[in-house]
Amino acid sequence: MQPDQSPPAEDAFSADLLRGHTDTIVLATLRRGDRYGFEIYKAIRDATGGAHEIKEATLYATYRRLTRDGLVEAYWGDESQGGRRKYYRITDAGRAVFRRNVAAWRATRDVVDTLLTDKEPRS
Repeated sequence: MQPDQSPPAEDAFSADLLRGHTDTIVLATLRRGDRYGFEIYKAIRDATGGAHEIKEATLYATYRRLTRDGLVEAYWGDESQGGRRKYYRITDAGRAVFRRNVAAWRATRDVVDTLLTDKEPRS
């Protein structure tokens, strides 16, 4: 690849950039409604057209942490199609943390966008 060419789209995406935002991504998914663990995994995968998947082990560690911190509540659903599923719902504290995290993400994105542009620095 020539230095002035863009990398192919599959090479341009960096899961590392999203890794620190797993809690916020899960909270965003739960803002749309209660879901069980694997359903959250599928929602994230499907929302990105398959470009990003969070490992299930990472997600289940995230669910435990969010529950411990009072940002989500876990409950067992009715038995359906073979077994009971643990569902998660976002709490008011989770909504507040989500809003703060999104604000922090936007501020960070703005700084990075500014630093990566060819514009002259602000005086």
